[in-house]
Amino acid sequence: MGKLVTEFNDYRSRMNDRVMETANTNIKRFFALDTTSYAEGALDVKTKEMLGLVASMVLRCDDCIKYHLGKCYEAGLSTAELNEVFMIANLVGGSIVIPHYRRAVEYWDELNA
Repeated sequence: MGKLVTEFNDYRSRMNDRVMETANTNIKRFFALDTTSYAEGALDVKTKEMLGLVASMVLRCDDCIKYHLGKCYEAGLSTAELNEVFMIANLVGGSIVIPHYRRAVEYWDELNA
């Protein structure tokens, strides 16, 4: 995996550890809810990660996009499937999503390198 992926994962891990050092109970519960919500259920993990990716793109959160791209990669999403996810995100979010789409393609390329 490329430098973008390594740097993102290292930073996210380090800062999540730091946040948890001082987090109150509600923050810890929120983090746990986020984790458990993406677990296998009535919807499979792959579908949930695709939904998370679309929402992240529409909300224009680059960190969230990278996170969900990584999870989509782990779930076995193909590039063809990803391109359909990108189409939905751009359709729902409009042209303001395009810069995030560019960075998402760059990150996906690094995941696949």
